[in-house]
Amino acid sequence: MFKKSKRLNLDAIKAILIGACISPVALAGQSDAGFKQFDNSIVRLPSSQSGIAALSNDAKSRKLEIHFTLKTTNLEELEARVARGEIISSQEMTEKYSGSKAQYNQLLNWLKPRGFQITQVSADFTNIYAKASVADIEKTLGVKMVVVTYQGRTEPSAITPPKLPIEVGDSVIAIGGLQPVIQAVKHIVTRKQSGAMGGDDKAPVPRPAFATQPTFKVNEILNAYGAGNLGVSGRGERIAILIDTFPKVTDLQTFWQKGGLPITLDRVKVINVQGSTAPLSAPDGEETLDVEWASGIAPGAEIRVYASGSLDYDALDRALDTIYSDAQKMDGLNQVSISLGLREDLVSPDEIKAEHIKFLRFQGRGITVFVSSGDAGSNPDASGHARSPDPPQVEYQSSDPSTAAVGGTTLSLDRSTGRVLSETGWIDSGGGVSASFPRPVWQTSAGATFPGKRLVPDVSAVADPNPGAFVWFKGKEWPVGGTSWSAPMWAGFSALIGEWRRAHGKPPLGFLPFTLYKLQTGLGVRDITKGSNGFYSAGVGWDPVTGLGVPDLGELVKSIP
Repeated sequence: MFKKSKRLNLDAIKAILIGACISPVALAGQSDAGFKQFDNSIVRLPSSQSGIAALSNDAKSRKLEIHFTLKTTNLEELEARVARGEIISSQEMTEKYSGSKAQYNQLLNWLKPRGFQITQVSADFTNIYAKASVADIEKTLGVKMVVVTYQGRTEPSAITPPKLPIEVGDSVIAIGGLQPVIQAVKHIVTRKQSGAMGGDDKAPVPRPAFATQPTFKVNEILNAYGAGNLGVSGRGERIAILIDTFPKVTDLQTFWQKGGLPITLDRVKVINVQGSTAPLSAPDGEETLDVEWASGIAPGAEIRVYASGSLDYDALDRALDTIYSDAQKMDGLNQVSISLGLREDLVSPDEIKAEHIKFLRFQGRGITVFVSSGDAGSNPDASGHARSPDPPQVEYQSSDPSTAAVGGTTLSLDRSTGRVLSETGWIDSGGGVSASFPRPVWQTSAGATFPGKRLVPDVSAVADPNPGAFVWFKGKEWPVGGTSWSAPMWAGFSALIGEWRRAHGKPPLGFLPFTLYKLQTGLGVRDITKGSNGFYSAGVGWDPVTGLGVPDLGELVKSIP
């Protein structure tokens, strides 16, 4: 760790920038002959940032990992084929939709003598990850770096855009990792945090009828969503979970034992994306929820936990590359679960562009990436866990049109019979209209009253932490909820559908939203027509709180062609 520099006031910040003959506004618009500038590879932080300080010597020597995304050949063709619902083979994806090896090598050879240590590359020549000191990054990429404190994190971060000489930069479409203070947020909510978190006190709205009930168990949810008698367990399927660290083995074993689930540790594979010996943080609950519920819903599936090491977008990108590489080589990895997100305007447009290409590849291979839509309703703030006075926004990655966005509901059951008494849109379910993506072809029939942009979410499942999910964490029951619960749940449902289709001689499922939006309204999904997430209300058909609705698995497996 580097030592924190002395805090600077606004006048001192201006002096730093003027002294360097740079201002954030002026530099963002300037262009030097012979250089390509990446204006959209950084974002302007909200005024709520805690502070900016000059770089200390320790900060200048700090190593950061930077991510270079290179052009994909025939990208427009790939987009068009994916929009038609085509499934592209691993071989064709590699041969037709990769990067240029010559341009990739040119950038590699340019970076190495300038202090950049190459940490990971992609086999398709589209991604290079490299570490360098902050001082070398400043000099090589022409950025102004300062120490930024934001959302409780203090890191060296860029406040001006990077640039590259045209001869190496022309093939690059994005440079990531320059603002490590900006990280994704976990979509998990404990029972004590439940309710519409809004206003100055962010106080939960009490719902004693739900909060005093026991937490929901796996078998109750399977029965509530019509999966209790399918006769499948997800065998032959693999579920990838992207998160920062691994769950504790004893927590998993106790969860399975208490749920009467026939699962052993050989069903869970752990992959440290940074390398097997790289240190990981202690479990904080999200990873445990994800693995317990994905495995609980689909006990026959293999659960593959990809630990990114952090929630930096650079680390998440590396993990996505690793998952995709594995999916290219093994059968059955047909679903990915991601319980993370961040308000769209806080993720740089270039990072969104780079990740969209990754998700597009997954979709082209017929893999559905389920992403939680968020836990702060229609107006998430920068923390992702409270309301903002700003206009409604959705969160990325759930807003990517090559992912399946999963919202949340509030579920009430007759606990003696398992019958669903009611289900409404959860007050904190993320949802709305993307500002970054146009409406995908498969979604054109939904939300006719909304602008022609990507709509969020696509589907939903219970997420309300009252009464919440049964999770075993740190040796005891931990009642939690959030769309972090509904996303791995849907990944498990997808694995059940995959096995059922094989058993009945049907083709692979492919990208699930492409099929769901083609089904007759209410066929295979139970429409949720009541509830609100703040700005939006649930209604008949698709809505910005619960999407198309919640699954009726018994009907859904029969309805998909």
